[in-house]
Amino acid sequence: MAKLAHAQWSSRMTFVLAAAGSAVGLGNIWRFSYLVGDSGGAAFVLVYLACVALVGMPVLVAEWMIGRRGQKNPINSMVDLARQHGKSPAWALVGASGVLAAFLILSFYSVIGGWSLNYTLGSVIGTFSGQDADGVSELFGGMLGDPTTLLLWHSAFMLLVIGIVARGVTKGLESAARSMMPALIILLLILVGYGVASGHFGEALAFMFQPDWSALNGGVVLAAMGQAFFTLSLGMGIMMAYGSYLGEDVNLLSTARTVIILDTAIALLAGLAIFPIVFANGLSAGEGPGLIFVTLPLAFGNMTGGTLLGLMFFLLLTFAALTSAISLLEPVVEMMEERTSMPRVTATVVSGITVWLLGVAALLSFNVWADFTIVGLNIFDLLDTFTSKILLPLTGLGAIVFVAWCLKRESVEAELGLSATGVSVWNVIARFVAPIGVVAVFVAGLI
Repeated sequence: MAKLAHAQWSSRMTFVLAAAGSAVGLGNIWRFSYLVGDSGGAAFVLVYLACVALVGMPVLVAEWMIGRRGQKNPINSMVDLARQHGKSPAWALVGASGVLAAFLILSFYSVIGGWSLNYTLGSVIGTFSGQDADGVSELFGGMLGDPTTLLLWHSAFMLLVIGIVARGVTKGLESAARSMMPALIILLLILVGYGVASGHFGEALAFMFQPDWSALNGGVVLAAMGQAFFTLSLGMGIMMAYGSYLGEDVNLLSTARTVIILDTAIALLAGLAIFPIVFANGLSAGEGPGLIFVTLPLAFGNMTGGTLLGLMFFLLLTFAALTSAISLLEPVVEMMEERTSMPRVTATVVSGITVWLLGVAALLSFNVWADFTIVGLNIFDLLDTFTSKILLPLTGLGAIVFVAWCLKRESVEAELGLSATGVSVWNVIARFVAPIGVVAVFVAGLI
């Protein structure tokens, strides 16, 4: 095991909360819900769970393993491990692509985080009260069309992220995880409780957990596989960076199971919170991305107690966005710290401002620069497409292939604490099943 080189998580529980906080983001509260709605409900959920176990978990463990054995930022960890095992230092490209992905994703993710902050305020002042469908759509369209509003909220969100990350692992990442994750879960449970009382909870349960196998097709399987990969913050350098702060006493496999169970439970609870509200108001569950920022505000604005419920929901969404955003900035900051002479605070401010600037370009693509496109995509969509369809699957594939094929068997045995049989099962999944799944996601994204 490599010598511990820098900050460490204070306990396994804080690491679990931080890793789960990274995984529990808009992908759980937003993307998972609308994918369930678009893909026929329970059939998607069951396929998703299988994909998490066979694709997501092996890649997650591989990225943690690289980080813990390297005890450095993703790029330096890959270089050191490659040299230790007689492999080309060009494997550093895997770490570099992960850090680049995190940087690019945060630039537009913070724009969406700003939307959530804006809608939280809107819930407080009653913006959605009494609005009809056209009114709510106009509110969302008006926000996107106003560069000043988008800039204000994007900036506010990034200031929060920079402030948390600048405080370091213990005071920043851990403190945020220990406060925001429990708050997120409490808010979610309150919303689920409302769903139970609404009279439409049974409808939501049936929608999510009674499979309609006729809805199952190749597209649903690939969507489930993609969500399983993306929901765990894989391919972004995050889990390598988080793994570098991980002590030797933490069992990677059992910890991965804990994080995955927590991540999946929150995603399912989010569905059970959202769909009773949707069904109670006679709205469609298959509204796609507009489910969160158009459909639900319409429901909140026209239901008893909707102002309070809307506030709780958008606070929940904001907490989820923040826990993921701080994890996206962390690998960039860790790299800046270790590859330059910058102290933590300076590295965070420089990285954060650079991300903010790119985010400004992304938000302008909804209004002032709406006609500016590259390969037919505006800046926001280009960043989203390039990261989700190219960088993330390639980085995740590189990580699992490196661990499965380049690390020595005894290194893997030492890291995972498995018997000879257990290692053999791990090798089959890590060498063949998971890479094939990641390749399928990659190819499907390009078609």
